[in-house]
Amino acid sequence: MDREVCLITGVGPGTGTALAKRFAEKYHVAMIARDEERLQSLSATIDYTSGHCCDVTDSDALTATLGAIDQKYGTPVIVIHNAVGGSFGDVLTIKLEVLEKNFRVNTMALLQIIQHCAPAMVENGKGVIMATGNTSAYRGKSNFAGFAPTKAAQRILLESTARSLGPKGVHAAYIAIDAVIDLEWTRNMLPDAEDEFFAKPEEIAAECFHIAHQPRSAWTFDALIRPFGESW
Repeated sequence: MDREVCLITGVGPGTGTALAKRFAEKYHVAMIARDEERLQSLSATIDYTSGHCCDVTDSDALTATLGAIDQKYGTPVIVIHNAVGGSFGDVLTIKLEVLEKNFRVNTMALLQIIQHCAPAMVENGKGVIMATGNTSAYRGKSNFAGFAPTKAAQRILLESTARSLGPKGVHAAYIAIDAVIDLEWTRNMLPDAEDEFFAKPEEIAAECFHIAHQPRSAWTFDALIRPFGESW
């Protein structure tokens, strides 16, 4: 049976992999990431997935990759922009080129993907465009000067998308994760943290799946995910 296509960028070992597993239960998942070895491993172990090695900051490579996915599997009906460019630094120390690169990952690549995929969604009267983010999209803490502006721009771009394409049947949503995600390196960084302190990638993926399948009478745009004990 032919499956509709879900495109996921930034398929790393945590949320990206969990998203691929969850959405592959219903769709063919086209996974984009820079790590060819990881993509090959995932596509070999998760049915109904394919790996497409691409740096989303390279607009020509991204155009070619999106075209190849269209040709082989079909134009995505669900897009999840999970790729993230991040860095630490205050406004006096952050490098211009770092901020620019983060904009290219977080915002410009999202715009390019929207412009590629959304016309077919509008034509068909349905589709979902999502991005995973965090609370840097709502506030600019002092040490996030090279990151928060790009996530705020990403969220506002999606809000504009929702206002423009929502009436045409395309559901745009921003899923912010206010948490430390449960990964090997975060566990090593916080060895004394209790298990319930961490947000589980598979539970984040489940909520994304839910939002992607909401009835039109109850669409969510802004969603904030946090563990019950997270201070906010």
